[in-house]
Amino acid sequence: MTETVTETATETIRIRPARTDDVGAIKTLVAPLADQRILMAKETVAYYESLQEFRIAESGDGEVIGCGALHVMWEDLAEVRTLAASDAWRGKGVGHALVERLLEDARALGVSRVFCLTFEVEFFKKHGFEVMANQSTVDPVVYSELLRSHDEGVAEFLDLARVKPNTLGNTRMIKEL
Repeated sequence: MTETVTETATETIRIRPARTDDVGAIKTLVAPLADQRILMAKETVAYYESLQEFRIAESGDGEVIGCGALHVMWEDLAEVRTLAASDAWRGKGVGHALVERLLEDARALGVSRVFCLTFEVEFFKKHGFEVMANQSTVDPVVYSELLRSHDEGVAEFLDLARVKPNTLGNTRMIKEL
């Protein structure tokens, strides 16, 4: 998939795949949210390693104003990660455009469920996500396979104790596609 364009009442927002020269902008978008413990900061190398998962939101004049990633966890399961918008653009549809694009990407990949770990419960509810009431959202065989992953997002999805200090207060949500 290439790019999508969203027109809001007052703004044009373009969503495109991330490129290597976007890593600095991604880090800049994440930094204030990491300082507030809303997102977890990553090492620069981690952004490069997962760059193919990222989408970038740009304003009409080409300014990077947001980012988000879709990480496939299993055959039918993916996670929305690192969803961020610049302070100046919050509330202007950037997050909405990114989430819609990431859900479109998930459908194109054949994923049927999308997970997120968030403080922004109401935002994700508007996009059809529901709070995960049931810890066992995967069958036992898949659970045992996922336990082998070194990915922190998988540990968050499984609600493993080792990630609890970093995720206190976050809400686990899921959407069926």
